[in-house]
Amino acid sequence: MDPAGRILAHHLPDAGETVSPEIDRGQLRDLLLGSLAAGTVQWGRTLASVSGPADGPRTLTFADGAAVEADLVIGADGAFSRVRTAVSPATPRYTGVSFLEAWFDDMETTHPELSELVGKGSAHVADGERGLFAQRNSGSHMRVYIMRRVPADWITTNGLHPEDCEGIRAHLLSEYAAWSPQTLRMITDNDGPYVDRPLFALPVPHTWEHSPSVTLLGDAAHLMPPLGVGVNLAMLDASELALALVHSATIDDAVHSYEKSMLPRSTDIAEMLEGGAEHLLSVPDPDEIARFGPSRP
Repeated sequence: MDPAGRILAHHLPDAGETVSPEIDRGQLRDLLLGSLAAGTVQWGRTLASVSGPADGPRTLTFADGAAVEADLVIGADGAFSRVRTAVSPATPRYTGVSFLEAWFDDMETTHPELSELVGKGSAHVADGERGLFAQRNSGSHMRVYIMRRVPADWITTNGLHPEDCEGIRAHLLSEYAAWSPQTLRMITDNDGPYVDRPLFALPVPHTWEHSPSVTLLGDAAHLMPPLGVGVNLAMLDASELALALVHSATIDDAVHSYEKSMLPRSTDIAEMLEGGAEHLLSVPDPDEIARFGPSRP
């Protein structure tokens, strides 16, 4: 849509289309955790550091002072990975675009106008400097990402704090003042506080010198703008690494095999998505929409 609420493009999947299946992240998480034996995941074990020789074993030291040794450490610990520092000095950089997440509950009964506006899938609005992306979830919930080109610390520099919903809302309304009342409902009608999510990305390409005792997957390996590939890549990484460990003669062989596939793939995708956070704010091109259909953040 445009900021006036006019629909520029509307994509409906064909009957039986299975190209882009979706599942709520919490449900996927529960499915994965539920498949594991009790005690496999140990909660509350905050990692402080990884040390030891490159050929292993590695020592993992935790915030409570406990330490364990491991033949292989897999950094699957996200954007600001503690494991990454064992193989790479790279740190995520702010993209210049920040999301503010807003949640909406009981869409059909509490937010019927928004339910009709967004429909059963998602909706995207942008004017070149700011945007909104709404996504329906199961259980009659919806999340909206309020997207803007701002400093990462914009909340505090404007004299606000994250829990100040009314102050943040008033600030947003001044920035989105030219937008239609129906689109502004995505900013004003949320249930509960906003969640600040500045977007970071790793340098492209991000590679490291091979280690037989440490490797990375998911955002720890290739943090990118949130354009629909992050969790998918993480699951693909994990599957390939698991299969390599099962079918290789040594851990070193498995890590070599996994990284030989993962690093070129993640580099290709990261190069394609570099600067993609800016794309979320760009005004849709009607000619491009007519040729290729709507983009899908």
